[in-house]
Order: sequence, then structure tokens, then C-alpha cells
Amino acid sequence: MNKISTILIVSVIIIFAGCSTRGTRTFTNDEKTKTYSPDRDSHSSFINKKDYIHPTMKPYEIRGIKYYPTVVNVGDEFNGNASWYGPDFHGKTTSNGETYNMYDMTAAHKTLPMNTIVKVTNKNNGLSAVVRINDRGPFVETRIIDLSNSAAKKIDLIAAGTAPVAIEVLGFDAKDRKIPTDKELEGSPRAQSLDEFAIQIGSFSKIEGAITTQQKYNNTDGYKTIIKDIQTNSDRMYKVWLKGFKSEAEARDYIALGNFKHAFITRED
Repeated sequence: MNKISTILIVSVIIIFAGCSTRGTRTFTNDEKTKTYSPDRDSHSSFINKKDYIHPTMKPYEIRGIKYYPTVVNVGDEFNGNASWYGPDFHGKTTSNGETYNMYDMTAAHKTLPMNTIVKVTNKNNGLSAVVRINDRGPFVETRIIDLSNSAAKKIDLIAAGTAPVAIEVLGFDAKDRKIPTDKELEGSPRAQSLDEFAIQIGSFSKIEGAITTQQKYNNTDGYKTIIKDIQTNSDRMYKVWLKGFKSEAEARDYIALGNFKHAFITRED
């Protein structure tokens, strides 16, 4: 074998060796080092983070599809495919503003209220895990929930990547950001709060201006407009409210979008 052939063979071996190790990342948890292959199929892989506004309970749009977070009750059940996400998102901000920790028992869901506690059961093996919703996703049509790495391990989902699951709503709790015990869940609300907040988007001394604004912005992002007829000591004012926000955080997030100047939160009667 001549010198040139030997160099070519060694080069090919080096190239393939490099390919075999590409795409792994190492993370430390409790001083234990673990190596994972990046989950390139996880829910945020296709999202341009610059264009992504963290949603709480307000409608939001991802890649041209609009999602409407909804109110649910304890005992509600859903079925679909689960996936998991880990290293690529470890340490990044979740949709409710927390820092994602793939070792916590959390999950991402497109529409469930933040801090909803759910039991996820792998239909292939009967294994279950209880998780808290603190993120949005997975933004893949065929999937219903994205589990953290630890939660996925509990239902033996890591190797398969996806599996059919049943999801049961257990309660709503965010104390210390930990999974509450069964006893603690018994004292939690039986449904997500239905109290509505509104934001004032206009105030007029004449009804005509209020009506024009009410009609222009009705059904904006799924919210409704109403006119409040307020009689003060000196005059009469017609205030236009955009209503339907399920929490103060949702209303505050919506105001932060900047769609309405000088808007502020008020409570719907």
C-alpha cells in the first residue's frame, strides 16, 4: 500500500469517527454527568424564538396556526401522542417565565392552563407520571404533550421518542413549583378560575366614538368588546372594554403586545 492510499484511508476513518460523535451534549445534574443525543424533533425546534411571544392564557399563533388556551375541570381526560424535550432547551425560558429544567416533572401543552397538574399514562405499557404544565407545545399536529426528560423516563418514553398516552387533569397548583401531593390536590380548585378580566381600550364623551371603537375591535384575537356607560359627578363617559381574559397575567401579557396605547386592566363585573 503506497503512502497516498494510506493517507486517504486514515482521512476517511477520521471523517466517519467525527460523524459518529456529532450531536451529543453533556449536562450535569447533582454532580452526575449524563450524555444525551439532542431531541431534534421536540416542540420548539422549528420555532424562530425572535418571533415567539411566551403565551399564558391568551390566544397565540405559531407558524400560521392560532391556539386558544382553554379552561378545564378536574377529571377531564384527553388522548393523543406524547413526545419529550430535553438538552436543547435545558436552561431556557418556558412559556410561563420559568427556567426549563429537564430533570423536573413538567410538561408542555398547547392549550391547558399553566400549572395544571395532569397524570400522563403510556398506553403501550401502563406506566404513569404526574407533571405540571409550565410550557407551550408541542407544535406538531400529531402530538398532544411534550414531557420533560425525567417525566419521559418514568413512562419509558426516551428510547421510543413518542407514544400514545391518556391525560387526566388532577388539579391546579403551583406551590413551590413542585408536584403537589394527593392531599394537597384535594384542596386545590376543581376548575380553572372563570373570573374575567378586561382591558380598557378607549374612553369617550360621546356614544358615537365608543360605538365605532367597539365595532372596530370586537372579536380581536377572540376577545369581545363592550361599552360601559359611566355617570360621574360632572359628566357621562362611555368606556370601551376588551373582555374575556381569564387572569390578570393574561391581560397584562396582552397589553404588553402594544396593540392598544394607554390600555389598562380592569375587572369585569
